[in-house]
Amino acid sequence: MTIIYIDENFAPQLAKSLNLIQEHLNLKEKNRYKVISIQDRFGRGVQDEDWIPIAGKEGAIVITQDLRIQTTRHQRDLYIKYGLGVFFMKAPSKKGFSFWEMTMQLIKRWPEIKKLSSKTKRPFAFRCTSKQLHFELLD
Repeated sequence: MTIIYIDENFAPQLAKSLNLIQEHLNLKEKNRYKVISIQDRFGRGVQDEDWIPIAGKEGAIVITQDLRIQTTRHQRDLYIKYGLGVFFMKAPSKKGFSFWEMTMQLIKRWPEIKKLSSKTKRPFAFRCTSKQLHFELLD
């Protein structure tokens, strides 16, 4: 079973809701997933340097709006070292996504997230904006 962490820059209720939906899908799909909020698993305000190694060792995936994980050298090196898969969702403004915008983005992109996470060797990083049709692989 693959764990997909939802970063704390999303409401933890999104992770719980997606997990309920995915539990139903797991009954019929070959690849099974468990969706967990980083906040619920590691605590509110946990530093990226603390959860990335653990998530990587679990073979997990993370969905986040925090592009600094890619652009901050030591954080990027950390997710690469621990073999983490990362999906960056770039919001249309500095305010980020509203709750409903994020919910719609996650639901719309859920099949692609699962497909890419099952077919792409870790570590990896994909990014998309709200306007893009598909994720793009980052270097």
